[in-house]
Amino acid sequence: MVNLTINGQKVSVEPGTTVLEAAKKLNVNIPTLCNHPDLCVAGNCRVCVVEQEGARTLIASCATPASEGMKIQTNSLKVRNARKHIVELLLSEHRSDCTKCYKNQKCELQALANEFAFGDTIFLDLVEDHPYTIDRSSPSFIKDDSKCIRCQRCVRTCSELQYISAIAVANKGAHQKISSFHDRPMSHVVCTNCGQCVNRCPTGALVEKTYIDYVWDAIYDPDKHVVVQTAPAVRVALGEDLGYDPGERVTGKLVTALRQLGFDSVLDTDFTADLTIMEEGTELLTRLKKALVDGDRKTALPMFTSCSPGWIKFIEHKYPEMLPNLSTCKSPQQMFGALAKTFYAQKRKLDPAKIVSVSIMPCTAKKYEADRPEMRASGFKDVDFVLTTRELAVMIKQAGIDFRALEPSHYDSVMGESTGAAVIFGATGGVMEAALRTAYEIVTGREVPFNNLNITPVRGLEGVKEATVKIEGCTADWKFLEGAELKVAVAHGLSNANKLMSLIRKGKASYHFIEIMACPGGCIGGGGQPIPTNKEIRQKRVKAIYSEDEQMLLRKSHENPEVIGVYKEFLGKPNSHKAHELLHTHYTERESY
Repeated sequence: MVNLTINGQKVSVEPGTTVLEAAKKLNVNIPTLCNHPDLCVAGNCRVCVVEQEGARTLIASCATPASEGMKIQTNSLKVRNARKHIVELLLSEHRSDCTKCYKNQKCELQALANEFAFGDTIFLDLVEDHPYTIDRSSPSFIKDDSKCIRCQRCVRTCSELQYISAIAVANKGAHQKISSFHDRPMSHVVCTNCGQCVNRCPTGALVEKTYIDYVWDAIYDPDKHVVVQTAPAVRVALGEDLGYDPGERVTGKLVTALRQLGFDSVLDTDFTADLTIMEEGTELLTRLKKALVDGDRKTALPMFTSCSPGWIKFIEHKYPEMLPNLSTCKSPQQMFGALAKTFYAQKRKLDPAKIVSVSIMPCTAKKYEADRPEMRASGFKDVDFVLTTRELAVMIKQAGIDFRALEPSHYDSVMGESTGAAVIFGATGGVMEAALRTAYEIVTGREVPFNNLNITPVRGLEGVKEATVKIEGCTADWKFLEGAELKVAVAHGLSNANKLMSLIRKGKASYHFIEIMACPGGCIGGGGQPIPTNKEIRQKRVKAIYSEDEQMLLRKSHENPEVIGVYKEFLGKPNSHKAHELLHTHYTERESY
């Protein structure tokens, strides 16, 4: 152990622990801007400087390992003056129209500026105006260079966490900036729209593109029938922006709040998550039959899940030769949108042209997905507007709703029923687990052989998980699978996805079915979820997801009565012609640079 003293308090830490981490053990707060628990150390903002006895200069606590006998002061006059000057320097190049900024009162730079309460300034009047660029080309987020403090959190997120490198540091000195490839608009580079950069930006330099006003306009329009769907990960995170602790489930209050906001029908993305399992599971079993019985060598295996739009765009850019391996199923969001303007419209005797379909998602990439030209199988844009979890919290506050005082209520019928299998879509491994619960029972007539349906090998926040399920006791129609060992894998975060894809490309790994989610932790860690997010918060959200699953009366997708009904009344059967028209899609090979 390493022994040191911080502000007169002794503390012992493991070798390699930084001064910043050691201070946290004593509950001593050292401000940071470039530091983030998910990312490597950068030490470039200097806000975290502290005074070390015997050192000539102040040191960056985030980048300095603790050493034996070290004596640190975190709040000396020298430190406070240095931090004040550092923050003022950052402010000098920051367009400070805070009241107009989407991150107002949630901006880390603003919080530091308030802490230091500037009087006379040294630098603010010395900096020339810069020709800043505001890039609104992406349907998912806005990149505002005028608010960038060049902390490089976004750059490290994009390169380390997501293996994309859509943005990087360009130029030096006063001309340094965070730029895209050849300064192209973000809509024209290898950006997956995952929003992880937005989640980690300390200022308003990167924010989601908001559609709140468009949704309000639709709600107030008496000629429009506005339906809303809510993703499973929203119900375990929304509370964080409304005064609840991370991981508290607010499902019933969420439904009530949406009704009070004025939505005509409050429905559940979980319904089409169950539907996705029926379509995707049937597709997988069909591929296995073609490969194993018919000897069709052109059958693309392993089959990849297609629920995550960030992952879809990643493979379109990075591994286009594997596009045939993707399930053709739309995501639950888009399946819902297609059915809202067809099946739902018929059931409610509504003109689909007057239906406005809104989704509440944990993901900024869902905004991009809704804008894809393929997503118009209904004859209309399947999903009109996508709001993040954060945007919904804003709407609830705008409406003056006392969220804590709300009585819980249930989703409306017709596309509002769901199962526990659908709920766990919100966590990494959830789609795989839901698929196995149904596929195994279809093939054998028995429940999957795991205690209480909990397929634990595919759960958890490890980067890549593997499992093998042996299929025994098959029914007559599926005898060709008797004794087969179904090999599956799960990856979350695009860096982990790339590792797995690279092994498959090189022939060093072999699977039948693979789930990949673009965001760390899956949807619970999506780019539209409440900020901050870190490993501890993601774990709490995951725990809440599985807790909700275990309390559901139905926990297998094929048992959802509304899913059974939509096939009987409208679609016919899984993978039918009509199902393919509405619920399936195709993909596009894209440039990689």
